[in-house]
This record gives sequence, C-alpha cells and structure tokens, in this order.
Amino acid sequence: MSPKENKEMAANGGTLGSGRTYRWNATPERIDMAMKSPDPVPLDLPTAPQSVTVDLLRTAIVVIDMQNDFCSPGGWVDHIGADYVPDRAPIEPLQALLPELREAGVPVIWVNWGNRPDLANMPPNQIHLYKPAGTGVGLGDPLPSNGAPVLQKDSWAADVVDELTIEPQDIKVDKYRISGFWDTPLDSILRNLGVRSILFAGVNTDQCVLHSLTDANFLGYGCILVEDCCATTSPEFCTEATVWNVKKCFGFVTDSKAVISALKSRSA
Repeated sequence: MSPKENKEMAANGGTLGSGRTYRWNATPERIDMAMKSPDPVPLDLPTAPQSVTVDLLRTAIVVIDMQNDFCSPGGWVDHIGADYVPDRAPIEPLQALLPELREAGVPVIWVNWGNRPDLANMPPNQIHLYKPAGTGVGLGDPLPSNGAPVLQKDSWAADVVDELTIEPQDIKVDKYRISGFWDTPLDSILRNLGVRSILFAGVNTDQCVLHSLTDANFLGYGCILVEDCCATTSPEFCTEATVWNVKKCFGFVTDSKAVISALKSRSA
C-alpha cells in the first residue's frame, strides 16, 4: 500500500480484529487483508527436555482454576475435608510472574469453572464428579460456610482468590469441563490473538491443567508448563507423572523464575 493509501486508511477507515498479528484494515472502498505480519519478538527460555524460543507477540499464559472453591478456606475442597493448602502454592509465583508478562505484552487468560445456575449444559457424569454418591454439596449447591453455590458463575465459590488480581486487559473464559478447551471460546480467542505458544499455570496440575494442555497440544499449540505456578491436592506421584508426560509427549516444562529471568535479560 502506498503512503497516500495509508494516509487515507488512517483518515477514513479503521482496523478490524483484536489480534496484534492478524487484522484487516477497512475503508468504505477497500478491505485490506494483507496486513504485514510484525516481526517476531523472540524470548529464549530454559525448558526441559529442550530449551525453546517463543515469540512474545504470539504467546499467552493461561491460568486455570485459581478459585476459592479449590484454594480458599470455606471452599468446596475445604468442605469435603481435603487439604486445600497445596493449591495455594501457585499464588506467590504468579504474583511475581504475571506483572512481568503483562509488561512484555503477553496476554493473561483466566480459565475458570463458571457453571450455569441451572446446570443445563452439565451431563450426569460431570455432576457425579462433585457429588459421587448423589448426595451432599456438589455443583451449584450452597456451601455451608457462606452459602455460595459451588463453582457457579459470578459466585464467591467460582471467584479467583483475592491474592491474584485480574487486570482490566486480562481475558476471562468460563469452562464447564476438566479441559478449558471443551465447549468454550478459548481456542477462538487464542487464534484471533495470533497465539501459537501457551504457558500453562493453575490447579490442579494433573487434572484441569494437564487436560487443557493436552488439548492445546492436539490443536497445534506449543505448550509450556510453568511447574511452580501449578499445584494439586493429589498425591505427589500424580505431579511426577504429569511433568514426565508433558516432557515426553505434550510440550516443555519450566518455572517462573526462569521465565522472569529471561524477560529481564531481554529487557536489559
């Protein structure tokens, strides 16, 4: 496009699309689909089993299920008598990592259980997950501690823990299964943003994090598990198996300190 056409575009048209790497430019007379793709912004990360270079313009972090029901006193995990404390381990490293990623322009995407009040899209096998004997407090039922309905959208139970801040530019996606990609707009959002590499964090490592990561792998994304930003209330061998399988089959493993160090080195 000539300088004159660029000037006309700026004066009379607009940009269509939210992605940094793929948009259309529009005027009343023309739709330009040939936007020049911006040059990569490479970041070298120490990961296992191999080191990787990601493009910061095409990378996002997905933070999964850091919610009161899993991570806070009075939540569902606490109510059933399990120890919720291990699920709080990612809070501190995420407090350090997320501001650095935002500063580098990396989108932060929060993927959390956020069920409909009527559970109309939840089949019996999913309801069984939280109410295996058919009685007690399960999905949508009020918690004895404060009456919040379990993992219901916009309830305290489904809220992200107070210690983690969702910034205005962050993106929120409700999920309804163990995988954040099942029946959600997550894949469409990532593709419209031009994302090709994903950092994964949250709880539980061996459940919602792992299965979201494997689905991302099947969809063609480069997947990196940020190990210290993940946690689980499952036995230790579940984490060991998850990390082993990610390295073997589904992607790469790093930690928050390595990512922060790489970002600071690049800035310097």
